[in-house]
Amino acid sequence: MKPRAVLSLIAALSPAFAVAQTATAATAAAASLAPSSEGLANHWLRQQSGTFSAWDIGGQFRARFEHRGHTAIPGSPGAIDFRDHGADTGNTYELFRTTLHLGYAPTAWAGVLVEGRDSFSLHDDRVPDPESDRAELHQAYLRLGDPAGFPLHAKIGRQELSYGDERLVGAFDWNNVGRVFDAAKLRYEDRDVWVDAFAGRVVVPDDHNLDLANDYDGFSGIYASSGTLVPFQETQAYVLARNTGTGSPTTLGAGLPATMTGASPRDIYTVGIRMRSLPGKLHGWDHSFEAAGQFGRFKDAVAGPSLSQQAFATHIAGGYTFADLPASPRLGLEHDYSSGDSDPTDGRHGTFDNLFPTNHRFYGHMDFASWQNLHDLRASSSVKPVKRLLLALDWHAFWLADTHDSFYQVNGARRTGQVAGPGTGYGINPAFDSYIGQEADLTATWTLRPWATLQAGYGHFFVGGYIERSLASPGFGATDADFLFTQATLSF
Repeated sequence: MKPRAVLSLIAALSPAFAVAQTATAATAAAASLAPSSEGLANHWLRQQSGTFSAWDIGGQFRARFEHRGHTAIPGSPGAIDFRDHGADTGNTYELFRTTLHLGYAPTAWAGVLVEGRDSFSLHDDRVPDPESDRAELHQAYLRLGDPAGFPLHAKIGRQELSYGDERLVGAFDWNNVGRVFDAAKLRYEDRDVWVDAFAGRVVVPDDHNLDLANDYDGFSGIYASSGTLVPFQETQAYVLARNTGTGSPTTLGAGLPATMTGASPRDIYTVGIRMRSLPGKLHGWDHSFEAAGQFGRFKDAVAGPSLSQQAFATHIAGGYTFADLPASPRLGLEHDYSSGDSDPTDGRHGTFDNLFPTNHRFYGHMDFASWQNLHDLRASSSVKPVKRLLLALDWHAFWLADTHDSFYQVNGARRTGQVAGPGTGYGINPAFDSYIGQEADLTATWTLRPWATLQAGYGHFFVGGYIERSLASPGFGATDADFLFTQATLSF
């Protein structure tokens, strides 16, 4: 559904909703639409008058400083990840994002929400800037149905989609722009299970125009979850379909930068299961597991051959929280695997499609890797020295799942760019070591208030054999990379 159509529908239906308003229904409806935190604006307005119980008014301001050393800078000649010399690979910038939303739920069974977003950066050397998107419509949807009274309800319009841990489908909130879909979603929900059926198209950011959906990139699925099937865990199953046409790479026009183009043609179907322990059910222990398989067709380019998609990915993790010790320390281990393509000439595409994830959470905070052709061994730890402060230290070791395939970027794109053969940039080199390197991430999160959070972090990437040999030429050279950030978030 186009944004203008959503807004027109909202304007047409709002007067009819207002006629049916009652105080009891308005209160229940506001609760179903309100965010997890009531927010400063909602809290103050509802103290002033009961009229505002049907409204959801608020927003968020977020500012982040980032420094990245020895990291690719799109638009800077020769800048590739981990390059030691010969090109500019240092980038220091500030990111700012402001969102404002207005929701109205006059009855328990109907409501609307519109959210605007303004995203921009300062001093960023990337061209085009992937995290600037000024004065945009982020969400605009109509909600129908009352889960308390009837098990079916729907959400129609521009909206975020988030499932599981967001390994395959997420809002990508770390990014300054984020991700939304023009979609319709129907949910069945009772005490034991909920099932979503959805269909939509991903929205492509366009800094100079109204963001529109990629009409050639359809995404649909069925996602089911139960917290009672196994009493101590959340158990989920899903089927996801991504159907991308030949017009996708030029959805906003020909000749645009890669950050503004759509995926190559594909019809990929993903079937998976996910399990995660419920908080407090295992006496300090926690676990998570996910496995997904893919089949269908894939083309690396519009004019490329059509390949049979045969890929899979797995995740397994466990940890223990010492709740009786000071600072409640937690230790955890995790392994993530995603298949790569073992032979580019056999008519089969074995690289797992990461779909629409929030990868920043999983494969290192420096954002060098995605769930594609990857082994990631992760050790994690955290402590709470005081009630509102969380310190976390993560360590990752990365390998290519198959050296006949590429080292993929966090956005799912291949690392390419060899100038004159092996040692002069990234490419497919079966003779190279599969060991990519290690990453250590230290983060501190201080929750000042439910509506105010400060965060800071540092990451260091230690390059391994694959990177060293890929950049072995004297004109390149390989070196470790660094990442530093500070962030402040205010919700109102």
